[in-house]
Amino acid sequence: MRPADHPEFFLRPAPDGVSRESSLRLDGEGRFWHDGAVVDHPRLQTALHRWITRHPSDGRFILSNGYDWTYFTVDDVPYFVRGLDLDAEPKLLLSDESAEPFPEGGYRIGRGGALYCPVKSGTFEARFTPSAQNALAPLLGSDDAGLYLELGSRQVRLPATD
Repeated sequence: MRPADHPEFFLRPAPDGVSRESSLRLDGEGRFWHDGAVVDHPRLQTALHRWITRHPSDGRFILSNGYDWTYFTVDDVPYFVRGLDLDAEPKLLLSDESAEPFPEGGYRIGRGGALYCPVKSGTFEARFTPSAQNALAPLLGSDDAGLYLELGSRQVRLPATD
């Protein structure tokens, strides 16, 4: 059993002389920064993406490895769609190295024409990276109602752009 499995784990104060606030920041492109410098170690970047969650009491974004946790800043969204798995059942490949099915709805177009969608059972939002968004091309269809993704036997509507 890890400490995070205990119901009071997130209620415990930080150790003496330490704050739960950090200078870690996740930018709008999916890169972590610490004290103004990009975290460039690939395995640390991967770990940080895997540790993203929300504090159960206040809903703020935190990083938790199961043994400790800290608040951090998210500039845009906590997750990014970095690629697609277009085999039998198409899946989104996320920045935390997980894969999940395309959501049924909830897509939106954001700044710069970026596509966003709900992930993690709708509890978080992810932004498609430019390469992931371009990879959608073979799945795109259109009709009088607008654009949609052709995902096997189902169509998922995309929001209209201005």
